[in-house]
Amino acid sequence: MNDFLPIILSILAALVVVGGLVPVLMKARKSGAKYPGTRDANDPLQSSAAGGGTLVEDRPDAAKAPAPTFDGTVEGTDVPDDAAGLETIAIDTPAPVEGRLTRLRARLVKSNNILGKGLLALLSGDKIDENVWDEVEETLLLADLGTEPTMQLVDALRERVKVLGTRSPEDVKAMLREELIKLVDPGMDRSLNVERKGDRPAVVLVVGVNGVGKTTTVGKLARVLVAEDKDVLLGAADTFRAAAAEQLATWGQRVGVPTVKSDIDGADPASVAYEAVKAGIDQEVDVVMVDTAGRLQNKTGLMDELGKVKRVIEKLAEVDEVLLVLDATTGQNGLNQARVFAEVVNITGIVLTKLDGTAKGGIVVAIQKSLGVPVKLIGLGEGPDDLAPFEAESFVDALLN
Repeated sequence: MNDFLPIILSILAALVVVGGLVPVLMKARKSGAKYPGTRDANDPLQSSAAGGGTLVEDRPDAAKAPAPTFDGTVEGTDVPDDAAGLETIAIDTPAPVEGRLTRLRARLVKSNNILGKGLLALLSGDKIDENVWDEVEETLLLADLGTEPTMQLVDALRERVKVLGTRSPEDVKAMLREELIKLVDPGMDRSLNVERKGDRPAVVLVVGVNGVGKTTTVGKLARVLVAEDKDVLLGAADTFRAAAAEQLATWGQRVGVPTVKSDIDGADPASVAYEAVKAGIDQEVDVVMVDTAGRLQNKTGLMDELGKVKRVIEKLAEVDEVLLVLDATTGQNGLNQARVFAEVVNITGIVLTKLDGTAKGGIVVAIQKSLGVPVKLIGLGEGPDDLAPFEAESFVDALLN
């Protein structure tokens, strides 16, 4: 018996050691990558992809948890390295919609009245002959109205002038206003599809070439939606332009909106978009807005990549709104861009940026006529609140005043 005692004691000691290691191993197994902080009291932000690589820049007023690393462990004490400094940005309060519209109309009056004033001067003269109508036509074409809309407007004005037989400035202005409003088409649905549908958020995809102001537009629109008391999440799927993700995250921080982004340069845009929508579903937000690349630095074409992004998103949720951002100063070139994008993704609305002193207001009509898609938003400056809903009658009144 004494010979077996050492063996029995050794076995018992081994069992004690193994028993002590089991809780440690279980704890280590449960520790996975988590997004820093929480968005709502009952909604912890968690990564849906094993191994990390995609982070959420949380609301600046949320409690900060240790930042995740690529292998799922936790390091640091405050915020991820790629968010350094952002947590100190104070949350802005967006201006009321009415105030933005008032300022935008005032700028539009100053910037685009060449079109209206020129037409009024021509049509209010003592004599309206073929030379005058040629000048009217040229003025409209130079304003980027487009050939078909120009012919339509000139024919309508010719007929009305002939029937009415009047050339008083008041009558001419009223006549011109009515015909321009018809061209801009106030009957188009310009509402944004940003309402939750059942158990999923509205998904807004923002597309356009580099330099038109896509990322800035996403940030400004986030401010508008926050002002409407909506829960918003941003997805930084422009992974090829330097600092695009950081720029978007900064916009998000300023209005208290989290941003899903990759910490890997040149990451797959579709993957980031997928993660953003999944996080939006998990967090029960109202709207997920995805910023996309305008130029890809690889062999894959931009349009192929955009199509892929949309298809990947639709594995989780329907894309409710595809907003094409165009630089109003590019005129007909912008119209050509719009046609190319429309062949790949189902564009639901146009955002016209830089509609300032160098822009030509006729592009609004040309784009809508060509694509059958409404201009839903316009931007007239670089300020954070320089974005507002497009209103047909207000736009025409600004041109003629």
